[in-house]
Amino acid sequence: MPPADTPLAQLLTPRLALRGPDPACADAVLDFYRRNREHLAPWDPLRSEAFYRAEHHRAALERAAIAWAEGHAFAWWLHPLEGGSVDTDTVVGKVHFSQVSRGAFHNAQLGYALDEHWQRRGLMSEALRAAIAEVFSPRVALHRVQAAYRPENERSAAVLEKLGFQREGLARDYLFIAGEWRDHVIAALRNPQWCGDPSI
Repeated sequence: MPPADTPLAQLLTPRLALRGPDPACADAVLDFYRRNREHLAPWDPLRSEAFYRAEHHRAALERAAIAWAEGHAFAWWLHPLEGGSVDTDTVVGKVHFSQVSRGAFHNAQLGYALDEHWQRRGLMSEALRAAIAEVFSPRVALHRVQAAYRPENERSAAVLEKLGFQREGLARDYLFIAGEWRDHVIAALRNPQWCGDPSI
C-alpha cells in the first residue's frame, strides 16, 4: 500500500509546536528571518532585499502549502509552547524536508534553522526528533533523510550525530552559500521500520 504522503500539520514536543505552512504566519516568519539575518548568513544562500518583505514570505508559504499537499516537500515552523498554549506570533526556527523522492529512493533533503537566542537548549534536537519520526511514520514512509552541512559547522554536526545520522562523505563545492561554492559534509539517517512502496 503506498504511503499517504501527508504528515500531520502540527506536531507537539514538550517545548515546541511544529506547524505546517500557513500564509497567515508570514509576518512571524519574516520577523524570524529579520532577527536572524546576520546569524544565518554564514550558512544560507545570499538573500535579496525582497526576501525581507512580508509579501515574499506570504507567497513562499503559499507555495510550501502546495508542495505539502502534493507530497513534494514538508516544512514545519517552530513556535514556543508554554503552558499548553502555542505562541503563533513567534517563530523560533524551521525544519524542512525538500526534494522528496519516491520509487526506488524514498528520500528527502533535510534543512533546519534555529533562532540565535533560542540555541543551546536542545530545541533543535527536540524538533528534529519529532519531525523525523513523522516522515518515517507510515503516513509519509520515507526510507532515508539526507543532510548537508559545512565542515566548520560543529554545532550542526553535533546535532545530527546525536540523532544517529552517519557521515557518508564530503561533497566538494556542493552549495553556493554566503557568496561562494562551499564544501559540505553529507550525512544520512535511514528508517529501520520502513514500510513504503518501492514500485516505480
